Amino acid sequence: MASYSIMLGRERHVFDDLKSLMASASPEKSGDQLAGIAASSNERRVAARYLLADVPLKAFLQEALIPYEEDEVTRLIIDTHDAVAFQPVSHMTVGQFRDFLLSYEATTEVLTALAPGLTPEMVAAVSKLMRNHDLITVAAKCSVITGFRSTIGLKGRLSSRLQPNHPTDDPEGVAGSTLDGLLFGVGDAVIGINPASDNLDACMRLMELFDRLRQRFDIPTQSCVLTHVTTSIQAIEAGAPLDLVFQSVAGSEAANKGFGVDLALLREGREAALSLNRGTVGRNVMYLETGQGSALSAEGHHGVDEQTLEARAYAVARAVDPLLVNTVVGFIGPEYLYDSKQIIRAGLEDHFCGKLLGVPMGVDVCYTNHAEADQDDMDNLMVLLTVAGVNFLIAVPGADDVMLNYQSLSYHDIVGLRHQFERPPAPEFEAWLKRMGLIDKSGRLAPLSPSSGLSRNLLSYKASA
Repeated sequence: MASYSIMLGRERHVFDDLKSLMASASPEKSGDQLAGIAASSNERRVAARYLLADVPLKAFLQEALIPYEEDEVTRLIIDTHDAVAFQPVSHMTVGQFRDFLLSYEATTEVLTALAPGLTPEMVAAVSKLMRNHDLITVAAKCSVITGFRSTIGLKGRLSSRLQPNHPTDDPEGVAGSTLDGLLFGVGDAVIGINPASDNLDACMRLMELFDRLRQRFDIPTQSCVLTHVTTSIQAIEAGAPLDLVFQSVAGSEAANKGFGVDLALLREGREAALSLNRGTVGRNVMYLETGQGSALSAEGHHGVDEQTLEARAYAVARAVDPLLVNTVVGFIGPEYLYDSKQIIRAGLEDHFCGKLLGVPMGVDVCYTNHAEADQDDMDNLMVLLTVAGVNFLIAVPGADDVMLNYQSLSYHDIVGLRHQFERPPAPEFEAWLKRMGLIDKSGRLAPLSPSSGLSRNLLSYKASA
């Protein structure tokens, strides 16, 4: 393993290996400080970035940050690397790669073809040399399109997850929150609930609730109960109307073991969902969530910085061809992302890295109540991500998740972003909204009269019906 050194001012900075260089080059993160791997000063961070800019991209194929023999995620990254797709940038350093990404030559078509040739470590490295605006500019050029009953990721569109969480999984409460979201035109990416219980019967009841609702109103979307992949497999075997298999994933084998999964189990879940053949416009059947700090909290970080580990989680996601992936950017807490500055930076990093790797990225723009952040900060991030072309955002009633006890975006926020930036939902869902009279001919949310037939039909719906 190579060591790296540079004289900056009157001080020589030495980094023992590529792993320590990457960690020191990262923007300030409380999680890296907690792990004892962050740069000890801004001067040392700048020194690391000077050196990182001169590292050849090929070095990441030669020096694994987590040993190949010890980690199946590393083996996945190396064994599936596409050398032909990598060829156009194989001669570049990290700094030259940054310049290329920001150039006119790096078009959507070029970046799409390049994605299989990039490793998570490469895209994490280049992100460390980029300002927030750089991350937005490049991500906006990336296009990752997926489909199940609706088509997600088309240019100029913004999709949303409707998250009707309830502290007791009460069917009427869940249905009420869902219908409320649909009235705001939310839910084209997925109607996805975090169940209060991981019990198989409880999860199947929620799956059946959503399927009845979808069929009752002929909604071109998909539902997902965010339970463990093994519970989803059991539900499929029991005949449940499951659309998407969910799982939280991380960037190391050890961290994924903390979630109770490995690559083989994820593939088994995908094959089980594919066997149902429930999609209409596509066959992407996986929904995965990630978040900076998950590997550290699982003691599976191997001394690698949290943002690089997050990018490695996208290699796991890429291997199972998902419909949706999102980083729950501020959910893990201030131990890993301390304040709004760190949360905003992480959200832009995650979206950039995922899109560059060919992953259909969304973001849960969120924070916990003990973080140094507020809703104005989330407004900033949701606007920046919309400009960056994020595939989807998550919305909950009133921006306050009463089951998970954290703050996200509201249904109103999605409406505001769509109007301000002229970003309609998925085309199939947009057509349904027009048929239902929920948006007008200009694509604006249509005012509903409480006495209209549509309002009565929707608002009188019973979960047990």
